[in-house]
Amino acid sequence: MMKRCVIFSVLLCWLATAALAQEQPETQAAALAAARALINEGNAKAALAKLQARPDAKEVPVTYLLGIAHYHAGELSRAIELLTPVVNQLPQDSADWREGVQTLGLARYLAGHMAEAIPYLEKTRAWAGENNELTYALGMAYIQTRQPAQGRANLARMFRVAPESAAAHLVTAQMMIRLEFEEFAEAELKQAIEKDPKLPQAHYLLGQMAIYRARYDEGVSLLTQELALNPGNAMAYYKLGDAYTRQLKWDEAIPALQKSVWLNPYYSGPYILLGKSYLKKKNFATAEGMLKRAIQFDPNNKSAHYLLGQLYQQTGRAEDAKRELALAEKLQNNLDKIEP
Repeated sequence: MMKRCVIFSVLLCWLATAALAQEQPETQAAALAAARALINEGNAKAALAKLQARPDAKEVPVTYLLGIAHYHAGELSRAIELLTPVVNQLPQDSADWREGVQTLGLARYLAGHMAEAIPYLEKTRAWAGENNELTYALGMAYIQTRQPAQGRANLARMFRVAPESAAAHLVTAQMMIRLEFEEFAEAELKQAIEKDPKLPQAHYLLGQMAIYRARYDEGVSLLTQELALNPGNAMAYYKLGDAYTRQLKWDEAIPALQKSVWLNPYYSGPYILLGKSYLKKKNFATAEGMLKRAIQFDPNNKSAHYLLGQLYQQTGRAEDAKRELALAEKLQNNLDKIEP
């Protein structure tokens, strides 16, 4: 009987100890490790819920990881708010400090805070100089803060070209055009041509900008120079044809657009302009074929449907015209709803 009591007492003691162990709160280190695992698995929301429920959520290690989790959850403002005051409280050059600096740089960049992003992104060069994503962000941040030389230096590093080379000016201009910084892009392209007059693509981009600004003769001249250097540039022929159509020079437009199609038969743009040119010349059968081919490649192109509707009107096909014009109007309305 005594032996059974001893065994029973030991069992009760073990159960009490196990229950007490289960009631012990998760240590901070364990919670951080679990939250980090959730972030790495792509479940930042679950990591946030876990960290926000902790009583020590305002301590630096937890606040730091909360900021990281908010970044991965796409909540940039909250990530910046949490990380900014704590990142420099982390051990300098530690893995967490580096991650925090890198995350702040990218978060500020993605949030549109270009000037504030630059110091953080510059620091990442010490340990991530070969990281294209960070180098690209730094280069684009410099461009958007109107510091073209620094932007070019970073983009040149990313594209493995010398910062003052014609190639560096060219790739920088291409990035500037994407950002609609045409004035800066034009200056970069002119420097590129000055350094290498035979550099492909530079005359094309300048010609494209000239046409956009309605400087058609200049655009034609530049595109002709591009094609002398690079006769296989389908887009240069397309833009040349575009310039001629804007000048109502249908006979000059058609050969350029044909060459564009022959070099790249899968792009709808030249077919549309060919359809328009043939329509203006009253060559209805060829115009119809060109416009139908354009629609085959781009079924939702409103210009192609509108021109085809005009063609049907001019050839007495009222029902077909009504259908195509109605479709063009619908596509325009859908576009209006999308655009701000």
